[in-house]
Amino acid sequence: MTKAVLPAAARPLLEPHLPADLEVAWFATPAEANAGIAHAQIAWVDMQPTRLVADAILASGPALRWVSTIYAGLDAFPLDLLRDREVTVTNGSGINAVAVAEYAVMAMLVAAKRYDEVVRAQDRREWPRDAPGKVELQGSSALVVGYGTIGRAIGDRLTGFGVAVTGVTRSGRDGTIGPDRWRERLGAFDWVVLAAPSTGETRAMIGADELAAMRPGSWLINIARGDMIDQAALAAALTDGAIGGAFLDPTDPEPLPADHPLWSAPDCLISMHLSGRSQTTMFARGAELFLRNLAAWRDGRTLQNTVDLHAGY
Repeated sequence: MTKAVLPAAARPLLEPHLPADLEVAWFATPAEANAGIAHAQIAWVDMQPTRLVADAILASGPALRWVSTIYAGLDAFPLDLLRDREVTVTNGSGINAVAVAEYAVMAMLVAAKRYDEVVRAQDRREWPRDAPGKVELQGSSALVVGYGTIGRAIGDRLTGFGVAVTGVTRSGRDGTIGPDRWRERLGAFDWVVLAAPSTGETRAMIGADELAAMRPGSWLINIARGDMIDQAALAAALTDGAIGGAFLDPTDPEPLPADHPLWSAPDCLISMHLSGRSQTTMFARGAELFLRNLAAWRDGRTLQNTVDLHAGY
């Protein structure tokens, strides 16, 4: 009999559709996940903070063959262990694409119109004589670094606002530019949007040199991972007014310590990594994806969203 460890929160969505010969350990705590994975062939052990996922996988036994997650980014997973043991990993790429893409567009609109200042004026019960932000998206240009599922969804939406979008991919496919060309073109864009997966190659990809190369007045929008930005360099650039501002959904670390300089850096908007959670369908979509992949796994077919454990996504 095949054994699986699955989240108790998804039980109502999964249990009516599971095969009779699948023995499931439902977990609601990290201890239950660690105990259940010890003998499981299949594991969906998503937990917050994500280091708990790594702890659970490290507690797995040799029977483990497939790890499913609704997370798109796998930076917290012990990829070396999974690769060495030839475990198949499927991620949640696409599950949060709509929510995150909408959040990115919201970030740009908030920055363009400086709606953060409008909200603060309302809090003070003030009636401004003029609009704090007068930038229009129409006619502006955006560089989207990481033109995968989420990046393309952002690009599609920005095109509708009249933004000229340039995507960055590893291959330079479909009119995008490759990883060796985007830095030299940073000064051509009003918006630089980070939507790439977190890997060793993307860590601190935006540092002092990249920030200095950006167009004065341009904004950095990060809806990917916090470790893609040298945050000390960003705080310095914002303090010096080298760029227009930054909208940070993720930070490094999370939560951001209360005394971190980014909290008080000028023109820095922080949204506490809420983009993927700004929806009500994430778990349902994750359950549907798991069930499709479970059927494929039992039939010996290729699983959807299978991760390249060497590339990290």
